[in-house]
Amino acid sequence: MPLGIRLSFLLIALTQALHSIEEYAGKLWEVYPPATFLCRLVSSNLETGFIIINVGLFIVLMSIWFASKKYQVKGLFWFWTIMEFINGVGHSVWAVAEWSYEPGLITAPVLIFLALRLSVQLSREQK
Repeated sequence: MPLGIRLSFLLIALTQALHSIEEYAGKLWEVYPPATFLCRLVSSNLETGFIIINVGLFIVLMSIWFASKKYQVKGLFWFWTIMEFINGVGHSVWAVAEWSYEPGLITAPVLIFLALRLSVQLSREQK
């Protein structure tokens, strides 16, 4: 996997970590029903569930990045690129619909930009 693509994926992983911290500060599990549902699946304490899910997400993203040094993980890179694009757009649309700040909005545009950048890099790599 080319270094530029790996670097872009690392930036997505690190930005997702910042995004999770922003969501934690905004107590996303209290204001977004899908987050409440997911957190409740993991723990009876919603805050704990949120932390477990997001630490797990970071571990998965970093594991994929480390694996990309040795293994072909382009499909996983594509999957997470699409997921992070949807995540960024979803937060942006939610904030516009509510006409207010919603947890995750500050980092959402960065996720969108990085996902678009990585999708271009991955597309060029296929040619």
